[in-house]
Amino acid sequence: MTRPLAGYPALKPGDPVAVIAPASGFDRPSFEAGLAVLAGRYQPRYGDGLFTRHRYLAGNDVRRREELLAALADPQVKAVFCARGGYGATRLLASLMRSDPPGAPKALVGFSDITALHLWLNAHGRISVHGPVITQLGRLPSQAHQRLFALLESTVPAPTLEAQATYVPGVAEGRLIGGNLSVLSRLLGTPYMPQLEDTVLLLEDFGERPYRLDRMWTHLMLAGVFERVRGLALGTFTECEEQHAPWSSAEVLRELAQAAGVPCAAGFPVGHGEDNQALPVGVRVRLDAGARTLEFLEAAAT
Repeated sequence: MTRPLAGYPALKPGDPVAVIAPASGFDRPSFEAGLAVLAGRYQPRYGDGLFTRHRYLAGNDVRRREELLAALADPQVKAVFCARGGYGATRLLASLMRSDPPGAPKALVGFSDITALHLWLNAHGRISVHGPVITQLGRLPSQAHQRLFALLESTVPAPTLEAQATYVPGVAEGRLIGGNLSVLSRLLGTPYMPQLEDTVLLLEDFGERPYRLDRMWTHLMLAGVFERVRGLALGTFTECEEQHAPWSSAEVLRELAQAAGVPCAAGFPVGHGEDNQALPVGVRVRLDAGARTLEFLEAAAT
């Protein structure tokens, strides 16, 4: 059975927050730019291990897992921010799922590969924040910073998000889950995929050519995903075009969504593009695909 999800305590300006690297390594200039934005609002803390490299990962699995668990368990830390996505969070799931997340609920912020950690927390009864990683934060518009901070500090539902297009009209209500299509599709058929009934599924991606999007979407279809979810909220699919092709990734996704047949709006400002608006995953939402809106029906912070 799906557990009832618990919100996280609202932050205040000046609160201590942890910065962790649970996936790939990262470049220092973009990290420092994002850290400056974060430090303008909170007190970020991190250890020297944050800058460890092991091939394409920010250190080995043990280092990354222990850093994550320590940040969640620390009662002085009020939220946890991920330095970067990339790859590596799925490698932690087998050990993480053996027990509940430590400590009281707190916001974990990230996206892309961090989708795996959002699904882990949601499966264990916690709400988290699909939002910018530190290496992206510095290049986002100030409005994205303001929405993120408001989401972390406010005890009212997040403001409604607007999409650019209707792929399948209709209205759907349910818990918002998901994030990166590539990561989520890899969890199908594993014990780490959460229940999809009574959900609105959020999907975004980066650098996947249209045929790859088609292949992953078809995997979801063959696994019965679209028979269980109530609606689809599509974010940005950045750098997903086939060079010189007479079709676009949007055309491919529209056709696939229409075949799925559930309400679907596309082009929400969520993902790897020039804007990445933070939103809570785990809360109940109302998707009006015809009106191209995603309304949040409950608050993430308490």
